[in-house]
Amino acid sequence: MSTIQKVAIITGASRGIGAALARRLASDGMAVVVNYSSSAAEADALVADICEQGGHAIALQADVANAQQVRQLFEETERRLGKVDVLVNNAGIFKALPVADTDDALFERTMAVNLAGVFNTLREASARLNAGGRIINFSTSVLGLNLPGYALYGASKAAVETLTRVFAKEMRGRHVTVNAVAPGPVATEMFLSGKSEEQIEHFAKMPPLERLGQPQDIAAVMSFLAGPDAAWVNGQVLRANGGLV
Repeated sequence: MSTIQKVAIITGASRGIGAALARRLASDGMAVVVNYSSSAAEADALVADICEQGGHAIALQADVANAQQVRQLFEETERRLGKVDVLVNNAGIFKALPVADTDDALFERTMAVNLAGVFNTLREASARLNAGGRIINFSTSVLGLNLPGYALYGASKAAVETLTRVFAKEMRGRHVTVNAVAPGPVATEMFLSGKSEEQIEHFAKMPPLERLGQPQDIAAVMSFLAGPDAAWVNGQVLRANGGLV
C-alpha cells in the first residue's frame, strides 16, 4: 500500500481525455486508477504503458451508474493503493439528437452515466477522500452555445455544474476543492464519431484559435486543478475551449 504517492481515480479513463489525463497524472507522480466500464483490453494496455514509462497505475472495472460498483471501486482502490486524494469524473456518454427524436432508453442511460455517475462518486468521496483532496468533474462548453441536438447532453452537464458548486460548499472543513472543467470540441473518438469532414472542420474553425482541442490540452488543465497550485480554486467551472464561448 502506498503511503507517499497521491492516489487518483479517473472514471472512464481507458481512452480519449481520460487516458491522456491518466498519463499526465502518472507523470505528475500520482498512483492512478484507470477505471473502465467495458473496455478492459484498452484499460490494461494503458496501465501497461504507464508502468513501462515508470509510472504507477492499475485498472479497475466499475459502471459509475451503479452505486454498489462505485463503492467497490473505492474499496478496492483503498485496499491496493491507499485512500484517494484525487477524483476525476471523466466517464460520460454523448449522442446528438433533437429532443423529439430522443427515446426513453437514451435519456435514461445518459442521465445514469453523466449525472448519477457523478452523484455516486461524490457521495463516496464525501467520506472517503483524504483531507486536502481534489475533485474534478466534467462539464461542457456546449452549455454556452445552446446547439440544437445537444439538449440532453447539455442538461446532464448543467446538473453536474450545480453538483460541483454545491458540493464544494458541503465539503467545508475538509480542505477539499471541487471544480469542473468544461471543454469545447476535442479530437476524441466520442466527438469525431459520426461527423463528416465538413462538420469537423466547421467545429475546428469556431474557436478564435482555429483548431480542435487535443486530449493533452484538457489533461494539462486538469493537472493544474489536481495539483498544489490550484489550492485556492474551488467551486469553479473552467471553460477550456480555445475561446469558443
